[in-house]
Amino acid sequence: MTTHPRSDAPATPGHPAPPVGCPAHGDAVPLSGPRFHTDPARLYGEMRSEYGPVVPVVLPGDVPAWLVVGYREMHRVTGDPDLFPRDSSLWNQWENIPADWPLRPMIGVRLPSVYYTVGEEHRRHLAAVESSLEVVNPHELRRHAEELADRLIDAFCARGEAEIIGDYALLLPVLVLARITGFPDAEGPDLARAMNDLADGGEDAIDAHQRFGAAMYRLVAAKRQHPGPDVASRLLAHPVGLNDEECALDLMAITAAGHLPSADWIGNSVRLMLTDDRFAASIGGGRRSIGEAMNEVLWEDTPTQILAGRWAARDTRLAGRNIAAGDLLLLGLQGANADPDVHDFAGDDGFRAGNSAHFSFSHGEFQCPFPAREIAEVIARTGIEVLLDRLPDIDLAVPARTLVRRPSAFLRGMSTLPVRFAPTHPVGSMR
Repeated sequence: MTTHPRSDAPATPGHPAPPVGCPAHGDAVPLSGPRFHTDPARLYGEMRSEYGPVVPVVLPGDVPAWLVVGYREMHRVTGDPDLFPRDSSLWNQWENIPADWPLRPMIGVRLPSVYYTVGEEHRRHLAAVESSLEVVNPHELRRHAEELADRLIDAFCARGEAEIIGDYALLLPVLVLARITGFPDAEGPDLARAMNDLADGGEDAIDAHQRFGAAMYRLVAAKRQHPGPDVASRLLAHPVGLNDEECALDLMAITAAGHLPSADWIGNSVRLMLTDDRFAASIGGGRRSIGEAMNEVLWEDTPTQILAGRWAARDTRLAGRNIAAGDLLLLGLQGANADPDVHDFAGDDGFRAGNSAHFSFSHGEFQCPFPAREIAEVIARTGIEVLLDRLPDIDLAVPARTLVRRPSAFLRGMSTLPVRFAPTHPVGSMR
């Protein structure tokens, strides 16, 4: 990414005139540090105030990029797949990226999957993925989620205390997804560990990505020989004719994109309901607030804070910035949700009345497919409802100010959520 002259474009209304287009590293914001975990709302606000809606940032390893935090700019980038495709082969920084760069699995090289293909090839994969997910029966899905939630709660309900993230939220979505995809239940925990190591971008990320991929290739081989009533088998049988590699890569995208945000959606929603008086009715037995708490999380505490990414197909301008061909644009979903120019503030009762015009599922051609959103919502909502049904007096076991977030600028979830409650007897899977 090259340095361009200072922009001579007028300031965006409500923002200062942007400084240097793609500046030297010293002028950019490091995309790391504790404030992404402790105070992201204020941090995004400060970025927007200083830099405008498109912020120059530096990724680990001094890798430059742009972070889009303006709502209108996000709409433009995600709504124009020709100018801003999700095609990492365009990246003008590949020659500077080492093989062991920890964020490589999140950026990815161009592969034949629904996540990395563009144009007609992307639509081919998307048709197979949407068709395979659309036939998942929501009532059967809820039964799976209830059964597996009960099984997880049975493991700790007699103790009177639990760590909701590690004991519950990080396991439930992948166990449900593994079952509908075609995995045996026993493989769910290993898949969860691999995906969480991958997403945190630490030293285990590369190895986790390889373990995760190997599991998908094994599943495809097994379902090619013995198909069943599952997503993997439907992908293999779809008329577009996906080969084994394409199916494995699409299953990786489905499972990772379905598990990680859903796990953090559960954790963030439970945290909100335990710490915010507006949602206390849910803990006391009322159920009106669960959906509202989940929607509030998507606006204010969305699990995917930053999404990688889009790449400029040619030199262009965005909010007065000079964007060079091949520049990486990171989608600051949470920053755009909080853009004060268009932010829909809550009413007097503290709720948003069902407003879902957020970017938490992205937007445009590469947004989260609608069947996948519905599956994620069923899993997350069922997980919260079963937890509150089984443990109605649940409360935090530590002061709220001591709660710690996962160490990622990209994902916003709880590292731990220790709770206490009156011990209860296991119920098995009798629902």
